[in-house]
Amino acid sequence: MIALKRILVATDFGPAAEAALTYGRALAKNFGATLTVMHVAENFFLRATIADPHALKAAVARRLEERLTAEDRRALHARAVLETSDQPADAITTYAKQAEIDLIVMGTHGRHGISHLLVGSVAEHVVRTASCPVLTVKHPEHEFVIPDAAGPQQEARPS
Repeated sequence: MIALKRILVATDFGPAAEAALTYGRALAKNFGATLTVMHVAENFFLRATIADPHALKAAVARRLEERLTAEDRRALHARAVLETSDQPADAITTYAKQAEIDLIVMGTHGRHGISHLLVGSVAEHVVRTASCPVLTVKHPEHEFVIPDAAGPQQEARPS
């Protein structure tokens, strides 16, 4: 049997990342694992920007903290981690190795063709370089895992 003690969900705040968070939560609950939600922000301090880099980082940190519920923090000992890097895949894999993460869960946009060549794929790079297994979730995806908030409401509805 596989023992998962530490699960990392990497998020870019998009729909695929939200689906990945649903999977990460479900896996953490089923395995009794801790949950870490991580975002890698651009290095605003090295670029000209009209906004205050500290304010931008604070806003991203708040948005990241909002991904976690009180139940996540209580039951899964969940925490949010904000890294700053121009190489998000490398930041994710480095953190995962240092924190001894057992599984990385992340969304993927499923780009193909020229957009894949031009934009690249953070998920693909993480899959190739991570020191632990990586579960990628494409959005839209089939509803194999129903979000907790929707579960009881759906059950309460008459057929």
